[in-house]
Amino acid sequence: MKVLATSFFAALVLTFAGVLFWMNATAPTQAKTVSTFSFPAVHYRIDAGRSKFMVHAARSGPAWFKGHSHEIAVRDFSGDVELSLDVLNPASLQMTIRADSLEETGAVFTPEQKEIINKELDEIVLEAAKYPEITFKSTQVKGELKNGRFEVKIGGDITLHGVTKHVVIPATVSVSGDEIRAVGKFELNRKHFNVNATNAFHGLVRVKHELKFTFDIVARKV
Repeated sequence: MKVLATSFFAALVLTFAGVLFWMNATAPTQAKTVSTFSFPAVHYRIDAGRSKFMVHAARSGPAWFKGHSHEIAVRDFSGDVELSLDVLNPASLQMTIRADSLEETGAVFTPEQKEIINKELDEIVLEAAKYPEITFKSTQVKGELKNGRFEVKIGGDITLHGVTKHVVIPATVSVSGDEIRAVGKFELNRKHFNVNATNAFHGLVRVKHELKFTFDIVARKV
């Protein structure tokens, strides 16, 4: 009877340990886990063709009502993401944007006006020949799991117009099959990067210092 009781107790302990292992292996967590088991990091590559990255530049100045805000699309960008499916940190994001790929898409502008704006963006605002790339490299990713998605804050260094600044970008990250998707928005002050803007009506209409960025990035497992 004593041997039977001991065997039953041992089986119960092993079963409980197995349940704990399964929970830690299958349930994504942000903080520390009970077990040291973790999934290896998965490597994803950004699919620019299925992604969207926009810059919204609003007008300001005494005669702002005479001008139009700009809706600028980033057409050429690439990057890589590494993420483990059970813990959020460590995770990493690296991204590169071709400065000469920014393009005006605002419906209020004619094709001729868009051509002029794109030329000014390339040659005057971003000086793409001198600073051909805009880059971002994460240094830390923090967040938590909510409703099956990660609500994260991606801290990292962005280099724009030859100036590097640390920024924190909030995003909602979801994983589905072999794809990962990040949606969010953030703001940058163009003056912090020595980025000047063209003006109109003898300086009475100009672009605000604060630029708003929105993104919907899709990356596929490689």
